[in-house]
Amino acid sequence: MATDYDAPRRSEADELAEDSLEELKARRSETQSGVVDVDEDATAENFELPGADLSGLSGEDLTVKVVPKQADEFTCSVCFLVHHRSRLAEDGGGQMICRDCA
Repeated sequence: MATDYDAPRRSEADELAEDSLEELKARRSETQSGVVDVDEDATAENFELPGADLSGLSGEDLTVKVVPKQADEFTCSVCFLVHHRSRLAEDGGGQMICRDCA
């Protein structure tokens, strides 16, 4: 079917303004239904909750090697993260603060 690109475009607001009250009532009753659409794929089993312990589901154990704080590192007194001494911004009154928090 050929399309006339020079013809003025009509929006939904224009079409609704021209419809009669009876047509609008009939259209509203057609779209509304008392039946709830249930998606069978969207069950609670498919949702992953943030912070949930899913380690038992994967069947594999994760191992992490924890290294103690080194002599050239410090713990920021604001964010409590361990940084290298090159990230030290202030050392006022015994409180070490990293550059990100300063």
